[in-house]
Amino acid sequence: MNLPRFFCEIDLQTGTTVELSTELAHYMLRVLRLKDQSTVWLFNGQGGQFLASLQHQGKGVLAHILEFQALERELPQRITIAQGLASGDKMDWIAEKCTEVGVSALAPIAARYSVLQLQGDRLQKRIQHWQKVARSASEQCGRNKVMHVSPPQQLAAFLQSLPATPHTRVIFCDPDAEHDLDSALSNVATWPDAHLVFLIGPEGGWSEEEKAQALAAGALSMRFGARILRTETAAIALVSAASARLGWL
Repeated sequence: MNLPRFFCEIDLQTGTTVELSTELAHYMLRVLRLKDQSTVWLFNGQGGQFLASLQHQGKGVLAHILEFQALERELPQRITIAQGLASGDKMDWIAEKCTEVGVSALAPIAARYSVLQLQGDRLQKRIQHWQKVARSASEQCGRNKVMHVSPPQQLAAFLQSLPATPHTRVIFCDPDAEHDLDSALSNVATWPDAHLVFLIGPEGGWSEEEKAQALAAGALSMRFGARILRTETAAIALVSAASARLGWL
């Protein structure tokens, strides 16, 4: 039987009893209706998971930590998705599915042709919301680490922020590119500390200026198959195909 899993951003140690947040306690008691002494898995994103027994305390919940399990379900190497901001709830979908396929970090890009424009309080609320989506997806899919969602930035700033390491391959997704996935991933399987970065445009695609910025920063332009994927489909398809191609599954 699979036990419920919950992310809680507190220190967890075997043999201790911790008080869970009001929000998490409400979800356990009022939504899931977990009974007193229910057994669950807890994780805090620092690695591994903890078996815990719940104790009701009025409207609150205490968790007695029974044991630690050093279990990870991460990809063996890092993948970052730099995603041109998409409209509607597409970014929610992207954050959820990127977590499920093992992406390490999601970097929203305020691209020239992005319909979604964020600033001020609305921006902060969206970042918090996408990070919460990633946490919930980790609970569901079994990951004990949470994909990081960074604040939106322009493509040039994102490219400048990337570490200058020899084993980082930045791939600019372009349906008209000469390279295909196999050639774009050449030699990556032999790198012990590989970092793949996929640059995926919004609904309207990348501008010529953004393409020039990416190529000038050393990105490799790549097409993915004979069909043009929707922006909310591209990351899931690319990460899945690349992971399979490299034996990272």
